[in-house]
Amino acid sequence: MTQDRRDQALFRAASAPATVNTATHDIGLLVLRLVVGLSMVGHGTMKLFGWFGGPGLDATGKGFTMAGYPAGDAMAVIAGLSETLGGLGLALGLLTPLAGAALTGIFINVLDLRGLSAYFPPKGVELEVLLFAGVVALTLTGPGRFAADHYLPVLRESRPRYAWFALLLGVVAGFIVLLIRD
Repeated sequence: MTQDRRDQALFRAASAPATVNTATHDIGLLVLRLVVGLSMVGHGTMKLFGWFGGPGLDATGKGFTMAGYPAGDAMAVIAGLSETLGGLGLALGLLTPLAGAALTGIFINVLDLRGLSAYFPPKGVELEVLLFAGVVALTLTGPGRFAADHYLPVLRESRPRYAWFALLLGVVAGFIVLLIRD
């Protein structure tokens, strides 16, 4: 084999897309979904029900009002439901793009409220950025085979158009909510 042919063969092998359909890949996505999704469920139920030492709806509503959101009580319900249902969807791998959209809108507002002046604790946004990155990663990659979406024909495969549309929807919704804030 000549050097040119060896180079061409090597180049073809190196540039061929690797398909990753292994159980290990799907278990990795499952672990990420469970950790990120259940973390968001916890945050949402803290707002809605005061679970895990959370403030509950009344205090959360007052916090939204103090942060400049109109109808703080309604915003508390919307945020709590978005976090809880988006987190459950992510954890179960159920309607993953929609769950990603809901959580993306939440994180845009969270990061705006917290500010980006510091990354590390105690006043930083490290946790929020890590959770948001997990949401974006799962929205883009899909939930894997060990997910409810695997049993829905439309969502069985991760379809890039759904992922990008969901992220765009979450970004637009998040910025609309920011625009109505005082």
